[in-house]
Amino acid sequence: MTSTPASDVWLPIAADEIDGLPEGLDYRFWDGGRDYPADPADCAFYVVPYMKGTEVAVRPLKEMTGVRVVQTLSAGIDHVQPGLGLLSGGVRLCNAKGVHEASTAELALALILASLRGFPGFVHGQDKEEWLSGFYPALADKSVLVVGYGSIGAAIEDRLEPFECARVVRVARSARASARGPVHALEELPALLPEADIVILSTPLNPSTQGLVGAEFLAAMPDGALLVNVARGAVVDTAALLSELESGRLRAALDVTDPEPLPAGHPLWHAPNVLITPHVGGSTSAFLPRAKRLLAGQITRFAAGEQVHNLVLTTG
Repeated sequence: MTSTPASDVWLPIAADEIDGLPEGLDYRFWDGGRDYPADPADCAFYVVPYMKGTEVAVRPLKEMTGVRVVQTLSAGIDHVQPGLGLLSGGVRLCNAKGVHEASTAELALALILASLRGFPGFVHGQDKEEWLSGFYPALADKSVLVVGYGSIGAAIEDRLEPFECARVVRVARSARASARGPVHALEELPALLPEADIVILSTPLNPSTQGLVGAEFLAAMPDGALLVNVARGAVVDTAALLSELESGRLRAALDVTDPEPLPAGHPLWHAPNVLITPHVGGSTSAFLPRAKRLLAGQITRFAAGEQVHNLVLTTG
């Protein structure tokens, strides 16, 4: 334990690349490398390296005896949660709300449109010089169910609005009102799934959502429905999904998988009616400027003794 209060800020982005950082703190660059940039006990504000996995995220936590804020650069915190028990009480965990909504919502729409309009087949057809004309499903007039109606779910609905969907139904952990209409509770899913042409998963991964999309969930979806996952791979039971895909009854568009990365030889790679992207929902040109703005604001509030934003939990 250090004799003076910790004052280091660990950043996975070089401090001189972030405008607006306050003075009076010692900024250390660490993006998950083997060697630490300084003594972890001196770290007061820890920004978790982006997309480096749980092992990297939690590695320094046990030694961060003076840390007061842990800030992720992802909307989810599941990669950090396994290490929270290593922290002392009173540490604030914050997520990156506001950073990924636009990019993830864009990808959700891209996956829907590409899947419905047959783009994977067109790409393969172009390789073979085949002209695959015909009629394909449209997003217009479809019933869409958004499971996980937080800021990303709302951003997805914003982008669905011009596409003339028959309806958009919203589901979250608990029922509430929203600016666009009612939000249903997870418990209502059995009654909502049979009417959904497209089911979009944008829920965080936690004990209530792990394996949520299992055999029973999938069986309740109508024939020909499309499952889109921009949440976390473990929200879906992969074996149950494979069974539905191989039967030809359902289609899927997945930015996340379980396991992840999807290993070579896994049957999901070549299952029928599936489009897979390699967890790139937030990895766009929009990420870095928004991440920098988030960090400048959070660290400025921290240095001023103000409440940080995007608080998910405080360790007990």
